[in-house]
Amino acid sequence: MSKHEKLVRRFLSKPADFSYSELRTLLGGFGYEEIATGRTAGSRVAFFNRQTLHVIRLHRPHPSNVLKRYQLDLVEDELRNQGAIP
Repeated sequence: MSKHEKLVRRFLSKPADFSYSELRTLLGGFGYEEIATGRTAGSRVAFFNRQTLHVIRLHRPHPSNVLKRYQLDLVEDELRNQGAIP
């Protein structure tokens, strides 16, 4: 099992300590890249997939680096809708 597959399994288990850097790695494995949304974007971030032209938008967690449950649910729904995960 590859590192990416292990990370997908961890993500789908919805752990309470899933970090933003883990999310960035996870989405990178699916072809997404973090894009700058502008100087005044604050904590808003977008992940863009150049192949599918799909965008996932969310807020970077702060002050901690741990994602909230609703953010994990949102990303999971987006990835399922795109067919990235079954």
